[in-house]
Amino acid sequence: MSDCFNQFITQSVHHSISPSLNKTMSQVAEQLNKVIDKTERLIELCAALQEENDLLKLENDSLTAALNASKNKTKDLEEKLRVLKLAKSFSETNEKSVDIKQKINEFVQEIDKCIVLLKK
Repeated sequence: MSDCFNQFITQSVHHSISPSLNKTMSQVAEQLNKVIDKTERLIELCAALQEENDLLKLENDSLTAALNASKNKTKDLEEKLRVLKLAKSFSETNEKSVDIKQKINEFVQEIDKCIVLLKK
């Protein structure tokens, strides 16, 4: 497209200007070619950056999903830990209760022995 455009500009310029301005118009055409080339490179760069941006968005979505999954797993594990701690505290309480009952039974037996001795 740029070649056709350049040819059109060059032909139009040659036909409509005097030979003294031919050199100046040639310089303008050359500068116009440079602008067109730079514009094409910018368009290509823009497309490449857009593609990279799309890939980064996909990666971001993936990482966000992984983070949310990790947060949910952490919550589940924290709940399990809370339940285990609660169960352990009940277990310790039961063990203490058994120990206390055993001590009371031992005291009762000792008291019974003392009563038997006192009755003699």
